[in-house]
Amino acid sequence: MSNKSGRLMLDLRGSQLEKEEEEILQNPYVGGLILFSRNFEDRAQLNELVNSVRQVKPEILIAVDQEGGRVQRFRKGFTLIPPMQKIGDAVINDQEKGLILAHETGWLMASEILACGLDLSFTPVLDVDRNSSKIIGDRAFSDRPEIVCLAASALIHGMHEAGMSAVGKHFPGHGGVIGDSHLEAPKDQRMLETLTNRDLVPYTQLIKQLDGVMPAHITFSSIDRHSVCFSRYWLHDILRNQLGFEGVIFSDDLSMKGADVAGDFVEKASSALHAGCDMILVCNDRPGAMKVLRHMEKEEYPRSTRVGRMLASSITRWEDLVIQTRYRKIVDRLSEIIAQ
Repeated sequence: MSNKSGRLMLDLRGSQLEKEEEEILQNPYVGGLILFSRNFEDRAQLNELVNSVRQVKPEILIAVDQEGGRVQRFRKGFTLIPPMQKIGDAVINDQEKGLILAHETGWLMASEILACGLDLSFTPVLDVDRNSSKIIGDRAFSDRPEIVCLAASALIHGMHEAGMSAVGKHFPGHGGVIGDSHLEAPKDQRMLETLTNRDLVPYTQLIKQLDGVMPAHITFSSIDRHSVCFSRYWLHDILRNQLGFEGVIFSDDLSMKGADVAGDFVEKASSALHAGCDMILVCNDRPGAMKVLRHMEKEEYPRSTRVGRMLASSITRWEDLVIQTRYRKIVDRLSEIIAQ
């Protein structure tokens, strides 16, 4: 098995792997797959889908957004996870108990995902926000950087204990803009000093704990004219050189409206890869994904040696997971929080 991975992550249409999709996954430039709610019916179906994908390409990185709250793709048969704002509030109210809750939430979320054969949840959200951004809101732990750092660090430790890598998003911070980058191309006028003292604090403090980072589709026009995902300044000069990040840089979905500032799909893919993204995501647009794939073949983009580090490092079977006293305790606690 090669230690080099294709650099395109794409999606599937439904709950079963189609013949056309089998052929696409076999392409050496495809290195990742992200699953959505439409790909999920229940755990049995999910296991079957993941197994069918692994039969086609055993080394493919399989991911999902399983943050909790309104961004939890798998629900039926999974523990419902509260929005991270509730975890952050628990840390504020009682730091010791709150950090235990954050750690155990990370462990449980990761353990359930890994038990179904996936490798990764794109977690944690490191944005500094409290209900101001349309797309972030209660997905963020807090509007206080120190609380984000404490809660996210504990969550990451729990994820790592379970065997899952952690991906911080949305670098350098989505909490300063109201607009939803799925629907528009937000601009943030703040200066670098302001970001350094607020939004960048979680990255500065947690950078050695993060295995991956996902940039925001935001243009910080007072700092650089390029949107972050397409900016060598942000990804190379700041993230790699200044902060010393050595992990995987994932683009956010290039089909989002906020990415359109870089042009069509081929231009977006080319710009993101040249800016420093190790893996690019093209979701919910199969023609767009195929254009990117053809472009990558034509240009013979080098494959990544970093992406393989994100594969699950350990897996606990579901049957062994759910009988643990630890598991039952955190399930009950999370149920109490959601009911409050």
